[in-house]
Amino acid sequence: MIRLQNVSKTYFPTSKRRNAQAVEAIKAVDLHVPQGQIHGVIGLSGAGKSTLIRCVNLLERPTTGTVSVDGQELTGLSGEALNHARHRIGMIFQHFNLLTSRTVYDNIALPLELMGMKRGDIRERITPLLELVGLDDKARQYPAQLSGGQKQRVAIARALASRPRVLLCDEATSALDPHTTGAILELLRDINQKLGLTILLITHEMEVVKSICHRVSLISGGELVEEADVGDFFTSPSTQLGRDFLNDFLELEPPAALIERLEETPGEHSHPVVRLAFSGDAVSTPLVSRLARECGVDVSILQAKVESIQDRTLGLMIAELMGDAHDTRRALDYLRNHDLQVEVLGHVQRDD
Repeated sequence: MIRLQNVSKTYFPTSKRRNAQAVEAIKAVDLHVPQGQIHGVIGLSGAGKSTLIRCVNLLERPTTGTVSVDGQELTGLSGEALNHARHRIGMIFQHFNLLTSRTVYDNIALPLELMGMKRGDIRERITPLLELVGLDDKARQYPAQLSGGQKQRVAIARALASRPRVLLCDEATSALDPHTTGAILELLRDINQKLGLTILLITHEMEVVKSICHRVSLISGGELVEEADVGDFFTSPSTQLGRDFLNDFLELEPPAALIERLEETPGEHSHPVVRLAFSGDAVSTPLVSRLARECGVDVSILQAKVESIQDRTLGLMIAELMGDAHDTRRALDYLRNHDLQVEVLGHVQRDD
C-alpha cells in the first residue's frame, strides 16, 4: 500500500553564507506498509520522522528515490495529477489545523468543497463521519467550543472525508492528555478495522506504538535502523537505541546509588548487575530460583515488573548475581540458554 524505495531528502542552504551547509534529513529509506496495517515510526526529536511522513504525500518532495501509494508512483506526478492522487491520502497533525471561523461540519466539508462536490453529496458523506468519530451532536459548534480530543476527532473526520486508502498521522496525540490519547487511539484502531484503512503514524511515544501498531520502525539520524513486529520490538529490540527507548518507557533502571558504583569491566572481587527480559513461557517459569540452586549464586532482585504487549507478556527484572567469577559466568550462560534477553549493566565490588 505504501512503499518507499531509497528515499532521501536533503535541504540545501538558501543562504550564501560561507558556512551554510546542506542538511540530509532522511537517508536512503526503504519502507513497505501493507494494506490494512498500522505502522508506527518512532524516534527522538530531529531524527527525521516528520520529514519522512511528509515525503509520503509529497508535501516534501524526496531528493532521491520513489514513493508509491496504492500501486501508484507519486514521485512521477505533479500538478493536477498529484493533487488527485492526494485525495486517497488523509493526514492529521499534532495541532489539528482547524479553521476557527468554520463549524465542525464546515471544517469536515472543506476538502469536499475544494473537490467540487455538490452540497447534497457532501451532506451524505459527512453525516456518517460525524457519527463515526462521535461528534454527531457537535456539527454546528465551532473549534473554540471543543476540547482538544474533540478537535482531533474533527481533524480525523476531515481527513476521512475524501475516502482515502491511507491515513498519515503526524504526532497526532502529542498535544493530548493520557486519557484523551487513549480515546483517540481507540478511534484510530476502530477506523482501521471498520474501513480497512492503512495507517502510518509517527510518534515519540512508546505507549502509542504499544497500543495500536502492528509493526514499528525506529529512525535515527534520518536512517531506519530497526524494524520489527511490535511484540518483537518490545520483547527483544535489536539495537541499543531500541533498548534505550524500551528502558525509558518501562522506567526500569537500577537505583541511583547503585549506578554510581557500577564499573564497566569486572574486577577481582565484583559481581554483575543485569537487566533481564522474559517473554513467552519464560515469564511463568521459576528461572531465578533454579538459577540460585543450579549455579550456586545469590540473586538480589532490585526491580521487576510485568507488561502486556498486545498478545504477549513481557517480564523485566534488574538483579545482582552474587557469587564468585566462575559461578556468575555459569549463571549468565544459564540465563542466555533459556532464551532470556540478558544485558550486563556493569559490575559492583562485593562488600566482603
